[in-house]
Amino acid sequence: MNTITSLAESSLEHELARLRQPLLGYCYRMLGSVLEAEDAVQETMMRAWRSSARLGDPAGLRPWVYRIATNVCIDATTDRRRRALPMDLGAAADPGSGMGAALPESTWVQPFPSASAGDDPSERAVSRESVRLAFVAALQYLLPRQRAVLILRDVLCWKAAEVAELLDTSVDAVNSTLRRARATLVQVHPSVVPDAGGPIDTGLLERFVAAFERFDIDAVVSMLRHDAVIDMPPVSFWLHGREQFRRWLTESDGGCRRKRLVPIEANGCPAAAVYREHEERLRAVGIQVLECSNGEIVQLHTFLQPELFRVFGLPDTLD
Repeated sequence: MNTITSLAESSLEHELARLRQPLLGYCYRMLGSVLEAEDAVQETMMRAWRSSARLGDPAGLRPWVYRIATNVCIDATTDRRRRALPMDLGAAADPGSGMGAALPESTWVQPFPSASAGDDPSERAVSRESVRLAFVAALQYLLPRQRAVLILRDVLCWKAAEVAELLDTSVDAVNSTLRRARATLVQVHPSVVPDAGGPIDTGLLERFVAAFERFDIDAVVSMLRHDAVIDMPPVSFWLHGREQFRRWLTESDGGCRRKRLVPIEANGCPAAAVYREHEERLRAVGIQVLECSNGEIVQLHTFLQPELFRVFGLPDTLD
């Protein structure tokens, strides 16, 4: 009997482990924060393990675990402001105006490591399509249940009946909620649609890293589209246009001097981990995400949040 129980527990542990990465992507889209998503997945796994005796049919493990994760995420978003990007909070800044004070971590949508999509090709495709920063930020405008319905139906391609069972509601209610969620998304960000586009432009990333490290302002700016957006959470400071960015790089001490960049991927985009020289060491500064189109950078997000390096499997310092 103990052997049978042990085998059952081992099988459950294995199946839960297989669900961890897809759940992380789901919770990230729900919450807009990879740090909160990690906590939500951990809480989901603990609840699933403690109440596993209630699961009658092992074939129902996936929807049952997603139900738990959905409830955890909805609880986490109760009575709190939505996470955003700097462009959602105010007008573009003047390059000489100063960056201002940092806002709380809970203010911002965070970057997400593309590697967290896992080894499943279909899950990686879903990640590329629906984990763009602008799309995740737009999702935060939706009510939590609307967000869950839209992600499950339009991103993860669940059937309406499956979502209705997960949320303890009717198919008609799911379809109605989905229509409202889609309408809100179009109203908030008309241009935001999940679009995987082509492969990640590694060549552009290599040129950007090289130009940034040698402090070649002309080369860096030349890679940006004329109307590019540049933002730097956790401050609300953001710039509109590559010439504004040129001025900021020229005048600001916070530009790209004394930096080392490590190429990575985030949110289905080319990205880089930025380190800065400090006392004979290179210390973590932030994660840059380059949203590109037709060989140009259209949005350059620099998340000045060293605590994110752990999520990307990166050290805090380099020799």
